[in-house]
Amino acid sequence: MGEISVGRQHLDRLLADSTGTYGVPYQRAFAQLAEELRGRPVAEILPLLRRAADASLLEFTHADLVEQAEAISAGERYVLRVTVT
Repeated sequence: MGEISVGRQHLDRLLADSTGTYGVPYQRAFAQLAEELRGRPVAEILPLLRRAADASLLEFTHADLVEQAEAISAGERYVLRVTVT
């Protein structure tokens, strides 16, 4: 399980049902990658997650992204604890 803190004014960067100014909220991008890349190697998934996080202006650590990539690769559920500041 990962953790991230997000300012209330930036929830649109994270949540799939947001209507903010960012192209694709991270939750939606993650779900799409999880669907498309299940079973693929972590090394293939990791740069795509980094690109999605960067596009959403979210600051996941490398370890967080590796954990997410491992979950996608294994087809496992990933839980992200979000603290709204």
